[in-house]
Amino acid sequence: MSRYQIVTLCLAILVAACYCGVGVAIAEGSAFGIIGCLVLSVVLMGAGFSYKRKHLR
Repeated sequence: MSRYQIVTLCLAILVAACYCGVGVAIAEGSAFGIIGCLVLSVVLMGAGFSYKRKHLR
């Protein structure tokens, strides 16, 4: 497995964990947790897309 694949796999796992965190935050009724996990997931996805674009050049 190359370094590129490891980094993208880790980012994908972290984004999936953020979405699980959204579910937990909804169950707990925490608006701050929902917003925090959603923002973090968007940031991590953006980092993944920019990493992919930079790597493919």
